[in-house]
Amino acid sequence: MTTTPDPSLTNTSSAPSSVDGNRPFGAHLSMRWWVPLVLTIVVVAAIYGLQLLLGGAAAIVEVALLGKDPDGASLTPLSFLATNLATILIAPLALLLLAKAGRVPWRSALSAGRAFRWRRLVMYVGLFAVLMVLANIAVQLINPSPLSFFAVSGTTIALLVVLVLTTPLQAAAEEVAFRGVLTASYASWIRASRPALIVGITGSSVLFAIVHTSLDPWMILNYLGLGASTAVMALLSRGLEASIAFHVMNNVFAYGIGALFADGGGIAQDRSSGAGGPYMLVFLLAEAIAIVTVWQLEKHRTRHQR
Repeated sequence: MTTTPDPSLTNTSSAPSSVDGNRPFGAHLSMRWWVPLVLTIVVVAAIYGLQLLLGGAAAIVEVALLGKDPDGASLTPLSFLATNLATILIAPLALLLLAKAGRVPWRSALSAGRAFRWRRLVMYVGLFAVLMVLANIAVQLINPSPLSFFAVSGTTIALLVVLVLTTPLQAAAEEVAFRGVLTASYASWIRASRPALIVGITGSSVLFAIVHTSLDPWMILNYLGLGASTAVMALLSRGLEASIAFHVMNNVFAYGIGALFADGGGIAQDRSSGAGGPYMLVFLLAEAIAIVTVWQLEKHRTRHQR
């Protein structure tokens, strides 16, 4: 079956910037060589700048008005909200820059050769919710959280409200910026599809791990695995629905469990050396299962469209 690219996603008026809906997602954009460098600089600067600005404002309010210990490192509801909002704002910024500097439609970061489908996103959210339940049960059996830390306080409820309202958008924003924009921009340096995908996926996954600033090798491996696996899901499905769904479920469960097992306080943040462990291989296994699931479902979908 020959895929007919959506005319609204194709820019043929200005080489070398263009969208090719017949190429694999992640290697479907062509742009001037310097654009990926500008995108990287702006996205990274925005990540740290917005975190500093919004996080600093939250800290001032908490310390000056709410009497929080200035040395406290856990995520309170306000700092959690500030962190998520800072990440959410990266997506429109990256899409705007892609459209203006890359001279390609911003929708080209969401899918290739087809339209972005909300129904597909919802389907994958349901499937990956089940997968993450099983993965976290396995982690709990291997590396159990002390049940004495389970508590529900006003802080816990506020954290869960922020989680439900903003974490799905935060995870989606990271997928749009890293898998939708940066993967395809790095891949645009190479013409042949396969090496282009290797360059794009490797570059965006390494940058994704770097900006999460962990010193623990297990956590670094986890970030690399999350970045690479969601990029492969996007490649297999020719869009970001599956990758967004997996990232959303990953973050919702991680922060939700963190809130419920915080003894009624803020969510612990520890990315120092020794914070992770071999139990995190469970999440790599979950990512592998998710890739196989997407591969099989998309193959079935393609077969029935013929």
